[in-house]
Amino acid sequence: MKKFYLNRLTNLFSVRNKRSIRLFKPSLGNRELREVQKSFNASWVGLGPKVKIFEQAWSDYLGCNKAYALNSATAALHLSLKAFKFKPGKKVLLPSLTFASTASAVLYNNLIPVFVDCDVDNLSLELEDLKNKYDKDCVAIIPVHYTGHPCAMEKIIPWAKSKGLKVIEDCAHTAGSFYKGKRLGMWGDISCFSFEEKKLLTTGDGGMICSDDINLLKDIPPLRWVGIDKDTWKSAKSYVDDQKNTMHWYYEINELGYKYNMNDLSASIGIIQLKRLNYFLRKRTQIIERYLENLKNCPNLIPLVKYEPKTYSYQIFGIRTSFREQLMLYLKQNKIATGCHYTPLHQQPLFKTYKSSCPIIESQANKLITLPLHVDLSLKDIDFICDKIYQCLSKV
Repeated sequence: MKKFYLNRLTNLFSVRNKRSIRLFKPSLGNRELREVQKSFNASWVGLGPKVKIFEQAWSDYLGCNKAYALNSATAALHLSLKAFKFKPGKKVLLPSLTFASTASAVLYNNLIPVFVDCDVDNLSLELEDLKNKYDKDCVAIIPVHYTGHPCAMEKIIPWAKSKGLKVIEDCAHTAGSFYKGKRLGMWGDISCFSFEEKKLLTTGDGGMICSDDINLLKDIPPLRWVGIDKDTWKSAKSYVDDQKNTMHWYYEINELGYKYNMNDLSASIGIIQLKRLNYFLRKRTQIIERYLENLKNCPNLIPLVKYEPKTYSYQIFGIRTSFREQLMLYLKQNKIATGCHYTPLHQQPLFKTYKSSCPIIESQANKLITLPLHVDLSLKDIDFICDKIYQCLSKV
């Protein structure tokens, strides 16, 4: 096996050693440009009709009753918690291994984050620790589908309902997956998706808040638009209509809102990206399968999670190794980008006030490495990366 990898390395080295391999990269082309050009031609690039089109397309794709496009998944998480009007000081359960936005949204709402440990196999919420950290002040739970691998929603949802907890699905790493016959994003009360440039589809920056409960999201339009009760693009149409009144400009502000709206340029990109999503997912499946095949006999590593690429869609591919520093430096020397997703939040200075014991993720955190994953990678790129990994880890 070692000879096989070294022979492949010899064949690839002369071609690959002069250019860098990016960690993440959006796939954008002429179709997106043409859709953006339509917004240019209409001279409407803010919150407008394209946002509405993208919202409806996403709602149809996910199968939810309502979806609102925002400028980020961070905004979606913030407004998801705000929709429930929880009393300040109540608690929200969430995994320690997640992006800062998941916990920041809790603080934005004057709530208290309760950091839950991760299970050792898939680094998602550890169910026993979740149950142990629950108390009567807990009002919600935010399961995070880390890397795109599903949390055990069939266990989390019944338990949450038995405790009267609201469930907000953080779907920033996934899009399109079914879990036990139901789309990820359709298990909880509200779901939040990310369209930031590294995600499965992109709008540059952007996010979506979704629910089957239309009433639950009824306040989102003014909340995303500084509290204003009607969209500017709809108002603008009435500026030159033939109604005999001069109050076409009038609006009311009944609550404190935020500048969280998506704009038509971003939505234009999203409209096309959603049409291309199935292709993106197929290509990612091929890449992850290649990684798994190439690395299955590599010493001193295991996959980041128990990947099932034929079943689920993944934003992140990575591995775990006790030789992380050596490997990251070696890959960097060979112009292969790597990362780490993430430092456990309960260890971050901002969140240390909310003391929590999470021994499983503490034992794993220094082993995590994120490897390149995007649809413009070739299978030769993956072979090259795997050869370098094998070359490094077979010597430590």
